[in-house]
Amino acid sequence: MDRGSAAQNSRVAEVFRDIKGRRAGILKALTTDFEEFYQQCDPAKENLCLYGFPTEQWEVDLPSDEVPPEIPEPVLGINFARDGMEKKSWLSLVALHSDAWLLALASYFGGRFQFDKKQRKSLLDMITDLPTLCEIVSGKNQEKSSGSKNISNKSKSNTKLKASEYQAKNTKAKHAKEEDEGLNEEEDDEDNYLCAACGESSVPDNFWIFCDTCEKWFHGKCVKVTPAKAEHIKNYKCPWCSNKRMRTS
Repeated sequence: MDRGSAAQNSRVAEVFRDIKGRRAGILKALTTDFEEFYQQCDPAKENLCLYGFPTEQWEVDLPSDEVPPEIPEPVLGINFARDGMEKKSWLSLVALHSDAWLLALASYFGGRFQFDKKQRKSLLDMITDLPTLCEIVSGKNQEKSSGSKNISNKSKSNTKLKASEYQAKNTKAKHAKEEDEGLNEEEDDEDNYLCAACGESSVPDNFWIFCDTCEKWFHGKCVKVTPAKAEHIKNYKCPWCSNKRMRTS
């Protein structure tokens, strides 16, 4: 092995230690420090992120002011969903997005330090050897350890956190079923929501949005709102409420 390859392999180990430390910090926030973390995620505040640091510490804070930031940002708006979901479901959702952030960091560092295919695979293998945060907080890691056969290839729902506590209620309807009932039970909660536009209970992508004016649910597809667009909407007004306001003004 030449000196260049040895140095890069050492860098791979260094990046893994960085990510492992950040993971430990986030895990602390989601377990032993959960009540403190929960209180800091005040829905009355602006978009908040959960940051993990290489020192195994965590912090809830606003996104970085730097453009572009030094590293990829964690998911925004975790505080908005806090009071719209059961604690366990909200915790699992934050853990899911934190897992995605850690993988984004691995990809970012792999590109920044110009890891080759073998080195990227080595880093990913080390990360995937660890149980995910979502597995830990939902108890699925313990189930696997005890030999429980809880396997499913069913894809997870699109549970992207929206900048609205109301949107999180629909996330709960699908995500709580998947996390708490093993990803293989019938999702009866979907029937509790009927789109005010089409009258149906579900669509293929299962993305919903709540109108803060008439307090009705709509399929994003029916009102032409995408998940990405919803991220930037604080108070959504459906087309009917918008048209009503135009007529009365």
